Amino acid sequence: MTSLRPAGPGADADPAQAPAALPGTELLDALLAGIDPDDDPVTHVHRLPARPSRTAEWPSWVSAPLREKLAERGVLAPFSHQVGAAELARAGQHVVVATGTASGKSLAYQLPALTSLAEDPRACVLYLAPTKALARDQLASVAALADPSVRPAAYDGDTPQEEREWVRRHSRWIVTNPDMLHRGILPAHQRWSSTLRRVAYVVIDECHAYRGVFGSHVGHVLRRLRRICRRYGAEPVFVLASATVADPALAAGRLVGAPVTAVTDDGSPRPGATFALWEPPLTEKTGEHGAPLRRSAAADAAGLLADLVEQNARTLAFVRSRRGAESVAGQARTILRSRGRADLVSRVDSYRGGYLPEERRELERSLSTGKLLGVATTNALELGIDIAGLDAVVLAGYPGTLASLWQQAGRAGRAQTESLVVFVARDDPLDHYLAHHPRAVFGRPVEATVTDPANPYVLGPQLCCAAAELPLVPADLADFGGEVAAAQIEELVADGLLRARPAGWYWAGRGRPDVDIRGSGGAAVSIIEGATGRLLGTVDGDASHATVHTGALYVHRGETYVVDEFDVEDACAVVHPESPEWTTVARDTVDLSIVSTDRTRRLGAVTAHTGVVDVTNQVVAYQRRRLGTGEVLAEFPLDLPARQLRTRAVWLTLDDRAVARADVDDVALPGSLHAAEHASIGILPLLATCDRWDLGGVSTALHPDTGAATIVVYDGHPGGAGFAERGYAVLRDWLQATRATVASCECESGCPSCVQSPKCGNGNDPLDKAGAVRVLDVVLDELARAPELTPEEAAMTRPPAPRSGLFGTSGPAAPAADTVDDPGAADNVAPEPEPQPDPEDLVF
Repeated sequence: MTSLRPAGPGADADPAQAPAALPGTELLDALLAGIDPDDDPVTHVHRLPARPSRTAEWPSWVSAPLREKLAERGVLAPFSHQVGAAELARAGQHVVVATGTASGKSLAYQLPALTSLAEDPRACVLYLAPTKALARDQLASVAALADPSVRPAAYDGDTPQEEREWVRRHSRWIVTNPDMLHRGILPAHQRWSSTLRRVAYVVIDECHAYRGVFGSHVGHVLRRLRRICRRYGAEPVFVLASATVADPALAAGRLVGAPVTAVTDDGSPRPGATFALWEPPLTEKTGEHGAPLRRSAAADAAGLLADLVEQNARTLAFVRSRRGAESVAGQARTILRSRGRADLVSRVDSYRGGYLPEERRELERSLSTGKLLGVATTNALELGIDIAGLDAVVLAGYPGTLASLWQQAGRAGRAQTESLVVFVARDDPLDHYLAHHPRAVFGRPVEATVTDPANPYVLGPQLCCAAAELPLVPADLADFGGEVAAAQIEELVADGLLRARPAGWYWAGRGRPDVDIRGSGGAAVSIIEGATGRLLGTVDGDASHATVHTGALYVHRGETYVVDEFDVEDACAVVHPESPEWTTVARDTVDLSIVSTDRTRRLGAVTAHTGVVDVTNQVVAYQRRRLGTGEVLAEFPLDLPARQLRTRAVWLTLDDRAVARADVDDVALPGSLHAAEHASIGILPLLATCDRWDLGGVSTALHPDTGAATIVVYDGHPGGAGFAERGYAVLRDWLQATRATVASCECESGCPSCVQSPKCGNGNDPLDKAGAVRVLDVVLDELARAPELTPEEAAMTRPPAPRSGLFGTSGPAAPAADTVDDPGAADNVAPEPEPQPDPEDLVF
């Protein structure tokens, strides 16, 4: 167990009487006290200055009773951005307010929406949130401000069946989410007609969370909502709230399917903050193939969480996975207990998706009231919930995008006290790069939110959903992509999914189209305790094969269980409590074939391509590994079905001249390509709004479809999510950062900070770090000689939609993996996939 500094005061100290937390700079000094300067993990400290507020006059149309209620809650004058956005919405313009965390974006939509409800007793508002924690928090906020006739209520998967009819009939501020809108409201629009014809505003909170395939689906759900509302005579105004992102007007307009005006000039005050980049040092321990290991980010995060709790600093520690959140909270409690601080142990807990609704509600209350002092969480608490007065945030690993990093960091901040943010780098190429390149964190604009509504795996199913709700007519097609939608409809008619009639296109299937907008690859799997029948929680369908297979170790709120039986068809895993001295790691096999090549860029001896690939994945076994050392204790076979994925990829082929220039022989070539593949997967999230776990890869000295040495990186989502095309468009920047990361790492022959992958299908064997640098040098040399892509060449295009797989007929999506095509290599290894965002809000 990692302890970052000497033990604090004894158990007789009264935490209720503890002094207020120190300012951020002094908190950091306290955390570093006792650490040998030679082992100083801090690579850079950045100080964010405080910013004063800029207020504005209340708009004349805001009623006195509403202003009085806001004054009772401490809002005496609105910020300038709140008024600017509210005035636009009041004037009937779709608007997105994109300002920092805790900047009061809620008031920007509450002012016009509550005013409209007061003026028109029949008007109503639909509010959509990406997480249930945020939805419940906003529900309480609106209830405190609204007239009793508004009757705000939640309509989501946690709403009891007996309450749903009441919400539909009586609530005028309905809090829901895209899942329920897609599955529960729009398909039953006739029953909801009295509500849908009266919708004045649709609020899309934290809209930057809707990206990739999920965001593309949500965009079409919103288009369907606009179409249905129009059918009943309503033209609601959309008000969107977002964290600071690049080009929010474009991103919001792509999401809604209509022009949106952006308000970005943040008038809220920002307390100062100290932001430290922290890289755990290399240890004497070695991992696979003797590679040096760093002290884990989870261990350092747990130590920091314990230290900050002892300093009476209210702290959130953001951890990448559900299992990691449980582990960090458990380690922090153990550290406090070992220091004689049993009084603080109960004030540390974990929060993640998969908990039961009543567990989430209790944790949210305890965190908001200060009963909990330290919480380790997944990104389930990244968005929106009002947690006032946090002193510190610890980020255990890069969350995937700069937008998420700043959103998580922004959870800390007291009005009068400087807060502390610590980014703890994982043993990962991108984290290593960021820890040593602070300008990539503090000197770079945040990413634009990427969605692709033209993705055929999104557009086709969504057109079927729309046709099942109301027959599609030519006038509808403009909302769904115009010519692209028309071409897709032709394919759907040819496949027998839609039927063309003079009055339009009709859904030809039985029942409703079964479309999973989260692209999760199947229904959530229930985790049931065998002895009692108690439901412990759920795990995503796409993660289930690797995490709750028979024999897997499952963790829930610090308690460990072993899976006795995994029933794929019934989506159920039966477990029993056990605390073994081992953990489990799934092993899988991956095969990739190239379906079509859309674009090719010849770079002398190297050629870059992008196109469509088929990936077949199957979990075939699992290992038991000793806790702490990772030593393999045993391996057991599994009999699970293969899963297929048709997606998009970017790949490089190297001819014999390139291989010769890289000075790698036949023995070294597979390991050199494999190491370059791992590092490039780790770095692409720096340039695309994705996460390493959104990607997969394959490398081979001779791929049968290319006839050459090949490195492939593919999107781990059906139809692709735009990440591979982004890599193709920024190939030079991507590979320059990849080469810099590998070459600058202080390890001798490769480690997790540069070329080893936590999800490698071959146990990180073979890997050749030096050979990877030489291969990348050859590719970059060819890129330097080639002209830059023109904007037209860099534009992302798509092939015609495939005629199969739109509704999972080819099987659920396989989780992204990576492998090397080497006959002597081990099978694929797939540890717990990282959901992004953490899908704690699946409602069905």
